[in-house]
Amino acid sequence: MTVSLNWDRIKTYIVSILVPVVLGGIVGFIISGSMDYEELIQPVLSPPSFVFPIVWTILYILMGISYGILKDKMLVDSSISGIYYIQLFVNLLWPIAFFVFKWRLFAFIWIVVLDILVIIMAVRFYNKNKTAGLLQIPYILWTLFASYLNLFVYLLNG
Repeated sequence: MTVSLNWDRIKTYIVSILVPVVLGGIVGFIISGSMDYEELIQPVLSPPSFVFPIVWTILYILMGISYGILKDKMLVDSSISGIYYIQLFVNLLWPIAFFVFKWRLFAFIWIVVLDILVIIMAVRFYNKNKTAGLLQIPYILWTLFASYLNLFVYLLNG
């Protein structure tokens, strides 16, 4: 029995994963000089700062896998692409608002918009392919948790 690799499929997944991971890495580099997380009064349940890049990398990989599944199965349409790239754009701007500009209240409103977009995206992904949608559950949970952290950082450090 020979194993035949479909390089087009592999390329689809690699590109789908690299887009959010690389963009997230670029944003991480942009905000690295502005990080003041350790200096802020932290709300209850705040994780240590080293957790964030690990979690976001995992979430970006899951996001890319989900989108890759849909692309691979030719289930991507303008609605799927639109919500995917809009939420990714909103996602990437949040840490800039929060860390670079220190717009904590604006960042909270922005992340609530992100929460809504991520939920919409996950539902649309699920409607096309259950696995693609279910892979977004950690992203939903994390953005909701990040919203909690953002709100209480704003309230405690106002």
